[in-house]
Amino acid sequence: MNEDYKNKDNAADIIDADLYEEIDDEEMKEILDEERAKQREKQEEEEEKPKRPFPKWAFWLIAIMMAINIVGILPRTFSLPAVDFLVKSAELMTNPDIDRYQKSVVVIESGQSKGTGFSISEDGYVITNEHVIDNEMPITVAFEDEGLYGGEVVQTFEDVDLALLKVEPNDGESLPYLPLAAETTFEEREHVFFIGNPLRFNGIANEGEVIGYRDLSDWERQVLMLEAPIYHGNSGSPVITEDGNVIAVVFATIKDDLHGKVGLAVPITYFHEKIQNIDEPISLPSKED
Repeated sequence: MNEDYKNKDNAADIIDADLYEEIDDEEMKEILDEERAKQREKQEEEEEKPKRPFPKWAFWLIAIMMAINIVGILPRTFSLPAVDFLVKSAELMTNPDIDRYQKSVVVIESGQSKGTGFSISEDGYVITNEHVIDNEMPITVAFEDEGLYGGEVVQTFEDVDLALLKVEPNDGESLPYLPLAAETTFEEREHVFFIGNPLRFNGIANEGEVIGYRDLSDWERQVLMLEAPIYHGNSGSPVITEDGNVIAVVFATIKDDLHGKVGLAVPITYFHEKIQNIDEPISLPSKED
């Protein structure tokens, strides 16, 4: 990875550092304050509209229900925007396909870093971003149901910020996995899902749209732009089409002149090209398998 990519001051395209650095409490507060401001603006717009008289009994009923719910959530978070974030994930998880996809998404810890990865074969191959592991050892890979594994770096591809890891399943064990699309293809504004470990939560599902390709000044190849709520910890999240294939891997966010803050993802086509050149090429299952 070249120096311009790691040093924002030298880069014409300023990639959001939220996905690269360990987030602290102050940064967390800024993110959540931003979301709270958006909610406040929406609330003010609603207040400007004519309203029917609201019965007092309904107000107190809602207040009591909210208090009960917030007390239950407080041990995990401290912000209503974060609660909304979890509600959206819970809503998506009612889709049995999304629930199944989640089982293949893993938490990756390397040194002081925490990010996302996902399994791509039943025998333990895992994709994440190169910057998530960043040559730090040891690497821990945690599956939702199968538990913790030690991760070994098979190959890193710094120029496209991808890394291939390997974990060793227990005897007779087959790990859940997500099939990769043979190449990155999509329709304009195609609806996609992504699952990751953002803002200190694990296994959060969300959705967005593919805007299209974008050039970066310090990349030789184009990346995908996503209109999606992507935060720190989503690095390494799979971008999944509605037919269940992974077409890209989230790695950053950026402020685009036309679209505002957008997510950036590495097309899975680049991964297929890279693994053809490693010493021991691997055979991966497809959707049809």
